Amino acid sequence: MTRPVRLATRAVILHDDRLLLVNAYRGRDDLWCAPGGGAEPHQSLPDNLAREVHEETGLTIAVGAPCLVNEFHDPEGDFHQVDLYFRGTLLSGTLDPAWRDPEGIVSHRRWVARAEMAGLRVKPDSLAAVAWSDTGAPSYDPLEPLLR
Repeated sequence: MTRPVRLATRAVILHDDRLLLVNAYRGRDDLWCAPGGGAEPHQSLPDNLAREVHEETGLTIAVGAPCLVNEFHDPEGDFHQVDLYFRGTLLSGTLDPAWRDPEGIVSHRRWVARAEMAGLRVKPDSLAAVAWSDTGAPSYDPLEPLLR
């Protein structure tokens, strides 16, 4: 039986020309992504995203316009996720190393300059280009394979 496509929201937050990244998966400290997570039923996508960002980072954000739709999947399995990325603005908080994600997934968070992105494993591949883009037009990333 095939699992349904999972829907998630993620935040592209630039502050002082640095992008907020979190470790992408429990136990994977070498893979980075934008903060966010699975959408809960009966809650708007922006509300989901603000909740997820706070859970993972302790930061409070304002959620802006969508900027990227990214799909990733497991070509050898039944996992398929669609991430909707929204621009975010930091309202309050600072990154605190003592902060704990209640779900225990995110254990590392950091602000990264664009030049640093090339030295990191970051997903999706287009994240840096989207984060520092000034076109305002949303982008689409089709079917990136899941990293193992």
